[in-house]
Amino acid sequence: MTTVSEPSTKRNSRAGALPGFLRHESFTERTAKQEFDPTPLIEDPIDYDDGYMPDDITRDHAKRMHYAAYRMHSARTQSELARWTHAYHTLRDRIVLGNRKLIYRAVRRRMAGSSRAEDLIGDCHIVLIQAVAAFNPWLGIRFSTYAYTCLVRALSRLSQRASTDWLTRSVSLDALPDGEPRHRLPIEIGGAVQIPIEEYLRDDHPLLSEREKLILVHRYTMHEDPAERTLEKVGKALGLSKERVRQVQASALDKLRKALSPVAHA
Repeated sequence: MTTVSEPSTKRNSRAGALPGFLRHESFTERTAKQEFDPTPLIEDPIDYDDGYMPDDITRDHAKRMHYAAYRMHSARTQSELARWTHAYHTLRDRIVLGNRKLIYRAVRRRMAGSSRAEDLIGDCHIVLIQAVAAFNPWLGIRFSTYAYTCLVRALSRLSQRASTDWLTRSVSLDALPDGEPRHRLPIEIGGAVQIPIEEYLRDDHPLLSEREKLILVHRYTMHEDPAERTLEKVGKALGLSKERVRQVQASALDKLRKALSPVAHA
């Protein structure tokens, strides 16, 4: 199988319901219909319950999937459009089902023990579908490597978002100690009023340093085991001493207290 350089593919998209696709130079050749005909794959039921879909088969499915999308965009009749739409979704879903164990592997390794694991599995299915649609099978990259990287990055973002959501519902800043957290359950800030702490944890917000944001997220997340959120454990994870973690945390909380005080908002 010949590996084709990236300039030979071009991403196409069209407004509306039709999916985008990678347009390959071979799609316009006379042998394209025979080479990328999805019919044999669609008519041949395959079960990959016992393992991953082999990379060469995944790659072949992906090429035919992009060709089906290419034919969808150039379809002149409704019947032709329906045929290629069915082929596209069938091939895409086969790749997803054939590689879905990547989701469980990523969640198990990156989010072990999380109370949100089941929810994350559902979110990761969407990520995997997106990875299938974006995968370029002509670059010689293994789909499992590409998709697993996408899943790990998505889990990192979802974990950060979950941590931020918890801090939004967290305890009063005055109740947060400079040492070990005393609370795990969310308590409204200032009675009925909740202050949007997540604003200060965003990458582009200047109040806290990157290290301060990272330590607060590690120290006050609900989904992690409290035993893993101690000053010592967080310090080991970040390459800092226990005392340094306490100092950075105290500095961050002091900044938040000042920023969120009534005087600051007057």
